[in-house]
Amino acid sequence: MSKIQTKLPTDTWVIATWEEYLQATDNPDYRKAKFYYNNSRLRIEMSPLGHDHACDHYIVSHAIGLYAAFKKLELNGHDNCTYHKKGSKSAQPDLSFYIGQTANAIPYGTSIIQLDLYPPPTLVVEIANTSLADDQGEKRLLYEDLAVQEYWIVDVKNVKIIAFTIEKEGSRRIKTSAVLPSLEIALLEEALRRTRQTNHSKVSAWLLERFQE
Repeated sequence: MSKIQTKLPTDTWVIATWEEYLQATDNPDYRKAKFYYNNSRLRIEMSPLGHDHACDHYIVSHAIGLYAAFKKLELNGHDNCTYHKKGSKSAQPDLSFYIGQTANAIPYGTSIIQLDLYPPPTLVVEIANTSLADDQGEKRLLYEDLAVQEYWIVDVKNVKIIAFTIEKEGSRRIKTSAVLPSLEIALLEEALRRTRQTNHSKVSAWLLERFQE
């Protein structure tokens, strides 16, 4: 197919070739969309990212950065970055982090991160307001295939974080991060709950106190 003439369904997985995926990413109708591709299936996410999604996105990213700085961990973060495994897989996670030995693996000047050339991110985070079922299902399989080390899902509506460690092409639930050593997922969930009653500055101050304990 030389060009996609009809509008593809969004917020669901559809059968598509890699070439059709690339064409969709160039389509101006989808300029505000996020794209995922796995096992010859394409997902275009067009759900509007409102206040709750944006706030949880910020505080989780901020908490991870604070923790890494306090613990003197090597870390570089990416916001809505695109990852390709040419011809077979692609992802645009809400947040992704290179931690430890791979923190500086991606040079400046890189656009799409080609996973045939560079390592996958250490930690991937999806903020799930309207996409929870898919984040727990198909996307989890995608990140297993991409061999990220940890995958977190922030359940916005239920104020929870569902965290997985990934190894041997499979995943299992965890309560404490390994890539951010000793960071308890429950602590981040409490930070999320606090954002429902107070502002981010006060939550940040509370996090710093907890990190020092």
